[in-house]
Amino acid sequence: MSIPSKILIVDDEPAIVEYLQLEMEKLGCTTVTAANGQEALDKVAAESPDLILMDVRMPGMDGLAACRILKGGQETRLIPIVILTALDGMEDRIKGIEGGADDYLAKPINRRELITRVQTTLKLKHAVDQQLGELRLARDHFGKFVPETIRRLASVDPELRAAKRERDLSVLFVDISGYTGLSERLSPRTLTALVECYFSSFLDRIQEGGGDITEMGGDGFMAIFQDADVRAHALKATAAALALLQVTDALNRETNGRALSIHMGVNSGMALVGAARFEGRRGVRWTFTALGAVTNLAARLSAASAPGELLAGPETVRRLGDRYLVEPLGLQRLKNIGEPVEVHRILKRL
Repeated sequence: MSIPSKILIVDDEPAIVEYLQLEMEKLGCTTVTAANGQEALDKVAAESPDLILMDVRMPGMDGLAACRILKGGQETRLIPIVILTALDGMEDRIKGIEGGADDYLAKPINRRELITRVQTTLKLKHAVDQQLGELRLARDHFGKFVPETIRRLASVDPELRAAKRERDLSVLFVDISGYTGLSERLSPRTLTALVECYFSSFLDRIQEGGGDITEMGGDGFMAIFQDADVRAHALKATAAALALLQVTDALNRETNGRALSIHMGVNSGMALVGAARFEGRRGVRWTFTALGAVTNLAARLSAASAPGELLAGPETVRRLGDRYLVEPLGLQRLKNIGEPVEVHRILKRL
């Protein structure tokens, strides 16, 4: 076989077990054996075989009972089982298929039929394993972008019916500079892979700083930082933002000229925070978000910032104290903000 496989042989007749072991080893497979259904269950738990060749009639627990248990188990139901029956054992074959068996072989065993069925079943098993592996990778990758707060809520309340509450927090908006130009120069596949690479690294820094990514678009995202100490979350959000600039510089040195730049805005204060449920004809989407003037100002600061720049609102700067080198930019009018805002550029940590 091109892919190493482990086969569990379950039969109480030593001669049949020896014959099957020899034939499977000729295919390049490793084998383990059991003499009845209970032993088979124990071996499956210990060995995780890729395929089970299961005799029906054995002392103690028979093969049909073991088959039903294995096919009813969450961890074992995808292991293919080929039952071995007598040539005239039509009833056993029917019960085996009803119990979840994937195929059957009649005794006395025809070698050509044995090899063909084993190879076909293993090929299908490995194809399924590969697809499941890819799905798990995708789930693990994209699962990282589910806000941790949503996960915590889900563990407490599966319906996530959490009321929105006013909370003191810091909001960070991160946007890619020149995204439209990049989309014109790069193919969709290349651009998607590039952004995904950067955003994956950004996510690590956000989570290390105690933040939750709550809203994502093709060219940016919003992150929320919360803490019982109102100064602490402003410090965490600012530290995470500057860390993103460092990550961006490091990645830019590795991308063969396909460099990105980001611009950011951060703001602190009271906002309406909680889970939001969006229900459409094709399903339900949950998100965790912050609404209000604090969020709006952070978004406008991000829009006003230059590539590689972090702009902060006055409340965030007040909470930073003397921890960071800050450059005042004076009062500025920002889109959709009624009054001029005292804007500051965050340069570095002191």
